[in-house]
Amino acid sequence: MDAAAVDRSDQLHVRIGGQHGAQPAADRARCAGDRDPCHRPTMAVMSGFGPTGDDNPFEGMPFLGDLGRMLGGMGGAAGGLQWDAARQMAMQVASGGESEPNIDPIARMDVEQLARVADLHIAQKTGLSTSMTGRGVQVVPVTRMQWVQRSLDAYKPLFESLASSLSTAPEAPSDPAEQGDPFAAMLTQIMGSMAPMMLGVTAGGMIGHLAQRSFGQYDLPIPREPSDELLLVLPNVNGFADDWSIDRKDLLLWLAMHEIAHHAVLAVPHVRAALEGGLREYAAGFRPDASGLSDKLGTVDMSDPQASMAELQNLFGDPEVVLGAIQTDAQRALLPRLEALIAMIEGYVDHVMDAVGTGLISSYGMITEAVRRRRVQADESDRFVARLFGLELGQATYDQGAAFIDGVVEREGFDALDALWKGESFLPTPAEIEAPGLWLARIEIDTGTDTGTDTDTP
Repeated sequence: MDAAAVDRSDQLHVRIGGQHGAQPAADRARCAGDRDPCHRPTMAVMSGFGPTGDDNPFEGMPFLGDLGRMLGGMGGAAGGLQWDAARQMAMQVASGGESEPNIDPIARMDVEQLARVADLHIAQKTGLSTSMTGRGVQVVPVTRMQWVQRSLDAYKPLFESLASSLSTAPEAPSDPAEQGDPFAAMLTQIMGSMAPMMLGVTAGGMIGHLAQRSFGQYDLPIPREPSDELLLVLPNVNGFADDWSIDRKDLLLWLAMHEIAHHAVLAVPHVRAALEGGLREYAAGFRPDASGLSDKLGTVDMSDPQASMAELQNLFGDPEVVLGAIQTDAQRALLPRLEALIAMIEGYVDHVMDAVGTGLISSYGMITEAVRRRRVQADESDRFVARLFGLELGQATYDQGAAFIDGVVEREGFDALDALWKGESFLPTPAEIEAPGLWLARIEIDTGTDTGTDTDTP
């Protein structure tokens, strides 16, 4: 991939983060809210679009002809995720176009020894098995490129579900003014053809960018294929230790605890199934919506083909245009349940780490403050992959999870949390994550208080 492609990926990261360039005012093309297709500024160049037997949706738009021919030449592949493009983009972004040194064997030995200590303490505190295969957990230091290779494979099923949902034909327009509109018809074809292709490039760019910041494989709590190999991105760990003047071995032990604690929770079959199912359901719930793109394109001045081409490239290079306007009601209804589960997982892991780490790592408090500040102050571009799957890991999520876990422990002790691992019906609902007393009451744990005195009950 050439340098220009990498530059475009960097621009894409900026745009994902919400720093959009100024757009022409909507009334430049037509009055705000005007849905009359006759007022669209693109109609002059769209006069050739129609049922001519050519499936190229860019017919009549010469400056997009090459893109149309490219999509047409892709045949059936255009409807699926372009995974080779994703992989190439991820590798370029992760490495910055430079080769990486191999992992130092001494560092590998340090990680192995510290992981054994972390495994022992996490298993002892939680009572959970830290192994998914029965062979024992291993924490493996890797380079950014190695993390990308493993993460692309791990995230592929979710991205494929998302690509499939973006290929679904959008519903017929409810507005009569939109029916029979050749501009809207063109956009429908564009969305179906381009969204999966754009998603491949976007997925690769975002995973490559995550590789530059991630410490391990559970920075985002996305389950991976069952394995007892956990990854630590050693270049990122070493850089963070240097930036914060943290003892490197202390940080490695902290991160080994973090990864193993997540691994233990996600090794519980019903927790893993609930999270995997929720993420896949969310990813499969997107639907193309040409109206959002139509509104954006309505601001493009087609009188200057060269300038309009640049504006169109910016629009189609912005995943918020291709993806951001297509969240469905079903997805919004799913989010509270997914967020409650994620909050519980993160709250439990943080509680376990605080209980174990305080007496095990002399600099635990400093490391915890630094890492937890970093995870909620990350740039929006670092969270784009998470947003695609309904994972909003802001401070509110961590606070909500901590309040739930602390509320249960304060009432009934840490052992009461063992009920979480009994079955899916024991996982907290969105209402219960806000009120741990409700969860305790539902699972029939006697709180020892008089009826009606639970302060969590509205």
